[in-house]
Amino acid sequence: MDATWRVPVLWRVLLRFSRVLVPLICRLRVSGQVPAGMRRGPLILAANHVSPVDPIIMTAACSIAGVAPRFMATGGLFDAPIAGWAMRACGHLRVDRHTAQVAEALPNAAAALRAGSVVLVYPEGRIGLDPWMWPERGKTGVARMAALSGADVVPVAQWGSHAVLPYTAPKDVVRSVLRAMWRRPVVQVRFGEPVDLSGLAGSAGARAMRATDRIMQAIAETLAPLRVDEPEMPRVVDHTRPVDMARVRRRPATVSPGSERHSAPAPPSTPERHGTPEGPSAIERHGDT
Repeated sequence: MDATWRVPVLWRVLLRFSRVLVPLICRLRVSGQVPAGMRRGPLILAANHVSPVDPIIMTAACSIAGVAPRFMATGGLFDAPIAGWAMRACGHLRVDRHTAQVAEALPNAAAALRAGSVVLVYPEGRIGLDPWMWPERGKTGVARMAALSGADVVPVAQWGSHAVLPYTAPKDVVRSVLRAMWRRPVVQVRFGEPVDLSGLAGSAGARAMRATDRIMQAIAETLAPLRVDEPEMPRVVDHTRPVDMARVRRRPATVSPGSERHSAPAPPSTPERHGTPEGPSAIERHGDT
């Protein structure tokens, strides 16, 4: 497979600029790595989604990791006057959800991968609404992209970006950004080991579902070391974020301080919501972050 796609100059510039911008709003910690032989693609980066600021955080983290991914992003961004031009100029991939054109996203992404791209996608398809902020059950698009293109899948976990921008951003975005600049919360990004998608049996649909389960489990296992001290309710609670139990999945084995490794299934009840979104801040902090 010949790599024919070249990273646009504008995207190279923005990748470097993100490493200057992101430290203004948080203390970014990047761990793990993308194998050197995969950094030029074809490769799928599958990440959990916890905050509207995630793409900016991921841009800086990917720059540090030495990869220049093409983001799969909602079509509305491409329609904006300035942002849309930048998205197209950087080579990102449009997804027109809830339209007849949404079916084009998968073959377009597979073609980009066959051309040697690194594609970053959020397999949950939205900011996760799991009450405990673990990855939800994913959609099968990433698995089908991998099957169509033969690309490897590397799980990426991020944690702490919900302390930078709450779920309802861009509402009150200026106040949120100023608060983040003052507090500079720690945000962590971890690149995991490539997901083994071999040995899957059944129909194409069944294989896609099983591959999706493996991908989401790999993301959750990559996330677990980042929140070993908060395996249940996060220390920082975003009260603007709704809760949806419909896509809660079993959590990975976790390690608690001073305890042995154990499996932590999703509890049956929804955690208590402390307070309301009203007031000077919709984000409540439980201890230090």
